[in-house]
Parts: sequence; structure tokens; C-alpha cells
Amino acid sequence: MKSTANKKIQLTLSPQAARYAHPDAPLERRRMAAHGTLPLEAADLVHGLFVLAHDTDADVCITARKTLEGLPQAILESLLDGPVHPALLARLTRIHQDDDTLCQALALHPDIEDRALAFLAGLPHRHVVDIISQNQERLIRSEAIVEALGGNPLTGRAVVERILALYGDEDEEEAWQDPDWSEDQLTQAVLAVVGCDEADLARVMASEEEVEEESVKQNLFASIQGMSVMQKIKLARIGGKEARSLLIKDRNKVVATAVLASPKITESEVATIAQSRVVAEEILRIIATQRDWTRSYGIKLALCTNPKTPRPQAVKFLNYLREKDLRALMKSRDVPSVISTHARRILSKKGKI
Repeated sequence: MKSTANKKIQLTLSPQAARYAHPDAPLERRRMAAHGTLPLEAADLVHGLFVLAHDTDADVCITARKTLEGLPQAILESLLDGPVHPALLARLTRIHQDDDTLCQALALHPDIEDRALAFLAGLPHRHVVDIISQNQERLIRSEAIVEALGGNPLTGRAVVERILALYGDEDEEEAWQDPDWSEDQLTQAVLAVVGCDEADLARVMASEEEVEEESVKQNLFASIQGMSVMQKIKLARIGGKEARSLLIKDRNKVVATAVLASPKITESEVATIAQSRVVAEEILRIIATQRDWTRSYGIKLALCTNPKTPRPQAVKFLNYLREKDLRALMKSRDVPSVISTHARRILSKKGKI
């Protein structure tokens, strides 16, 4: 039997299920079995249907697939109480991807493969995301799962920090804190460690006399595009300023958040990030909740002027702004109306308008 990806699936049926679903069973018997009306235990029935869904006879195949897709909840619950073939679990994740409760059960099943778990990690089910993020062994083993969680809008800050904690290596980070290295030298050294393409690395490491600064940036960008999520996280933590400026815009929130967790990030970098309108809202929310950073007037002002800053945080920081900045926000068309209105209200209370 083959899957849709043309990969052979080795599945051994019980004698009871094989009597109806084995490719050598009589065609009429297979056609009858495809309807699912057989006196079999849940595991035998569903595994048999899964085999029949790949039958060489078109009628058997189509009927079995429809039956598999419409199985009652009770049969599925009974099936998941015991061993299930990984290929069948993967098929069920596709069939029942809209069912939050069943997806939770699938995510918890010990026989599910990493690829199927990565698929579940990308679905819009908050409880499923939380279940998967608690599985440290899987997170360490499968980059695809981390990639999916990082790209899921429902992956919250706690989950991101949990993932970063798994990949944090304080001893390694301290080893790179050489004050005699420039930011460019540090980035080049880290790129060599994470294993970027040799040709790209050679261009990145070229001297300023040989390569223009913009070209270096382009080569660094190209190197980053070819990196895995784990390599990006490592570079975000211990790379240089130029690498951080690119990685903060990464669509994977785990990578972008790793930039803010870098021990080398400076207040001026954070201020620049707070001004950026291309970073994710979650990044601005993290900045807004860090007291060490929001002591800076420049960062508070940047957050207030950035329309992507979550409204509650932006409104709160308006109370700390100077009169001239409040007036500018009051007149600005680049900020949400709630910000300009609140700036006007503050000035009015102070008798400044």
C-alpha cells in the first residue's frame, strides 16, 4: 500500500480485519467492508478501512475513504485508546483538523509522528498548541514542530519563551562575549558555526575594500534565508547587530523573539525596533512590557507613534510624553484616532489647548 506521497506504508492487519480488507480478499467482500458495517473492534475496523482507502478498485477506495471520514466519535475515541498506525493518525489529523477535541487527542497519542504533530501545531486550536509546546522531547527533536508553532498566530508569549528556554545555552552565549570583536566579526563567526553556505559565507566575510556594505547586507540576508529555524535562533542570540536587524522581521515569532532575548541587544536597537512598522505586533507588545526598556523616553515615544503597538500599551505611555510630542501626535494622521484623541485629552487636562 502507498500513501499520497508515494511512500510505502507497512501495515499489518489482524486476521479478522485481513479477511475483509487484504488486497487478496474477494472484491465483493472488500466492497462490503468499505461501508464499515462489520462486526469488528474499533482498531480492526478503522485500520481495515484505511487499507481499503488505498485499494486498487476505485469503488472500494472511494467508499472506504468516505466511510473513514464519517466515522462516529465513539469509534474514534475507542481507536485512540490503543496503538494506532502512524500513517492512520496522520490521515486522521487531516480529516478532523477542524475538531479541536479530537486534535487534542491526536496530539497526545504516543504513536503520532513528528510530521503529523507539526501539522497539528499549525492549526488554530489553542489547547492543541499548548499540548504540543509541553512536549520537550518533540520540540528538541523536530524543527518542523518549532517552525509550525512559531508561525501559528495562537502561539502565545509563554509558549515562545518555553521553546527558547529549551534552546538557550548560557555557556555558549558567554563564550561569544568577546569585547575585541566587532559586530560584523561576531556575525561572521556565528554564521560559520551554524553552517551557512560556504560561498555566501565567503562573500559575507569579504573586507570592506572588496565588497560594498550594501552587498554584505544582501549576502547576509541570502545566508539567513537558507538557514533552519534552529540556526536562526542561534544567530539571533549571539550574532551581530546586522543579523538581529534582519531576524527581528522573521515571520516565525520564535526567531523574532529570540532577537529580543539576545544578551547583546542594545537600547538603541530596541528603540529602532519599536519604531519599525514591519515587525510583528507581538514584538512591540514584548518591548512595551519590559521595564528596563520602557524607562527610555525614546522607546516610549516610539511605541506611541507606531500604529502597530497594542492600544493599551500605547495609551499608557502617552501619559509620560512631553508637550511637544503630544501635540505632534494630536495632529498626526499616521497614528490611530484613539491615540491622537487621547493626546488631545491629556493636553486639555493640562490646560495646554
